[in-house]
Amino acid sequence: MSLYINREDSKIWRIICAETTTEINLLSENWKYLLAGLFGQYIHGVAARGVHFIHRPGPVLQDTGFFLLRELGEQRAYISETVFTFIFLSFLLWTFHPFICKSKKIYTVLIWCRVLAFLLGCQILRILTFYSTQLPGPNYHCREGSRVATLPRPDHIIKYFIVIPRGMLYGCGDLIFSSHMIFSLVFVRTYQKYGTKRFIKQCAWLTVVVQSLLIIASRKHYTVDVVVAWYTVNLVVFYIDTKLPELPDRGAAALLLPVTKDSRTKEENHKLLNGNAGDPTDRRLRSQVNIKAVEDGNILLAETVMNGV
Repeated sequence: MSLYINREDSKIWRIICAETTTEINLLSENWKYLLAGLFGQYIHGVAARGVHFIHRPGPVLQDTGFFLLRELGEQRAYISETVFTFIFLSFLLWTFHPFICKSKKIYTVLIWCRVLAFLLGCQILRILTFYSTQLPGPNYHCREGSRVATLPRPDHIIKYFIVIPRGMLYGCGDLIFSSHMIFSLVFVRTYQKYGTKRFIKQCAWLTVVVQSLLIIASRKHYTVDVVVAWYTVNLVVFYIDTKLPELPDRGAAALLLPVTKDSRTKEENHKLLNGNAGDPTDRRLRSQVNIKAVEDGNILLAETVMNGV
């Protein structure tokens, strides 16, 4: 039994080492995209904190979701954040599963490049909307009488660009549309396309629906924030996904990086040198042409012999 365990351990270690080497190579080629995506997250955090300075508390607006869903209360508002944390950590662990799992369909670096592009596109639209109109926040700490409903202006401009993690959870004014829904929908749509377990896909969509209701019940957002997020995020992800190149298939041994114009040209030249066409249709057409040429040559030869006779 111990020998079997040792063999399995060494096999897993070899998988981790090989996968790490591949991901490092991909990271060296795509680090600029990852850095740009992470910088976009920082800009979004600065913008969300900036709108808190100009937020003015007021009466909670009339909302259909507030009328239909019973309020969880301030003591149970953490349930929504718990569900969101579960979605976030589950997706994060899934993106790193190729390091230890035999079933490998994605590359971690490439999938995060794509996810950050989705997030950045949605967050740019979100910044434009919540700076266009500031609604009175429905959350408990954003209502009238709360001392943190509006942040005091900092005494130095540098402090505007300091993102405090606690401030991201207790912000006010960044309402339309929900940032929690952006992350959740981007994660679920990504797994829907690149994941392999149908049951997990169904559970993921159900979890996002439940989270949508919990966000409204905990009064973190108005119903319009959640509704707008549902169709905006899906449209943005669909549009960006059609513009980005498809992720490479892990089944191809030599295909470790996204196909570029130069690499495609080299592959085509290699096929031409070996006499192998890449397109089966092209091979069939050339075969038909060769057969036709042979037939025409035989007919011409027969006619020559007959005329000579």
